[in-house]
Amino acid sequence: MSRLPDQRFWAGKRVFLTGHTGFKGTWARVWLSRLGAEVTGYALAPATAPSLHALAGPSGLSTDTIADVRDGARLANALTECNPDIILHMAAQPLVRRSYLEPVDTFDVNVMGTIRLLEAARRLEALKALLVVTTDKVYSNDESGRHFVETDRLGGHDPYSGSKAAAEIATATYRDSFFHTKGVHVGTARGGNVLGGGDFSEDRLVPDIVRAAIDGKILDIRSPLATRPWQHVLDCLNGYFLFCEALYDGTASADALNFGPSPDEAQIPVGAVASSVQAAMGLGHNWQDTSTSDKPREMHALGLDPAEAYRCLSWQARLSQAEAIEWAARWYDQWRRGEDALSLVTAQIDAFTKGS
Repeated sequence: MSRLPDQRFWAGKRVFLTGHTGFKGTWARVWLSRLGAEVTGYALAPATAPSLHALAGPSGLSTDTIADVRDGARLANALTECNPDIILHMAAQPLVRRSYLEPVDTFDVNVMGTIRLLEAARRLEALKALLVVTTDKVYSNDESGRHFVETDRLGGHDPYSGSKAAAEIATATYRDSFFHTKGVHVGTARGGNVLGGGDFSEDRLVPDIVRAAIDGKILDIRSPLATRPWQHVLDCLNGYFLFCEALYDGTASADALNFGPSPDEAQIPVGAVASSVQAAMGLGHNWQDTSTSDKPREMHALGLDPAEAYRCLSWQARLSQAEAIEWAARWYDQWRRGEDALSLVTAQIDAFTKGS
């Protein structure tokens, strides 16, 4: 069983969290506040309605700044006012298909937004740890189906993947050029495909299932046979938080870590995930294969090897992929039946941290 964040460590820590209005960002700020951290959020307004950020309200935030990470002056001012102990950088343009439509914006946000954050962070006095979140898609994927390790070559067949690989390189450059001599420990986290309640993003599997159910439509699936390293949002965040602790204490023995399900688990295709979510929500099988050759290219097989995270942090997924699917489906099913979104988030945090 994986370690969990140390509440004694986080109590009173000033955390600057970018992307706090997003799906993962909202779960992160709620959990961090329950650990006792003082969270300053910095992000654009939510891109969807509904959004988990709006449904959860201001819970978990000491300060809430709605602004762009590409606004260097605004970002620097917010960082100076916070004077954080830890920066967790999650703000991004996170959608593969949108990156084909908006490649310049994708590179601008994911690369230059990260660089502006790193540049502003150089001037902070209290900062001890900085974690940049990238993605499982930073690797040059040869479609072999093998599970990538942290030393594999970076690359990207689509603008999103390429921009995140470039953000990895920029972060390493700033770490070696500037932060190393300041005693600030900098890392990057490569998380697998995250499932969890409250994600309403476009072109993501579980949100698409929920929207189709609400609208009474048949779900279209682009690549039902594709495989991904599915994990629950709480498993992924647990890895980020443990990595931050190790960076802060100077005990991290790696600069980049993968977070995903064990390679020993059978890989679950997209179509099987859709069927499982629909069954768990009592919807019955209701999707159709819309694969065509003229759509933007997306990788068919993707897997991560998180062995290094276990070695460095004693981290491993506490939920199996099947459990992650069930937890996400249960959240959405209860929410659409009228239960409070924030209460559902906190209940699952409590269940996760109690190991149930």
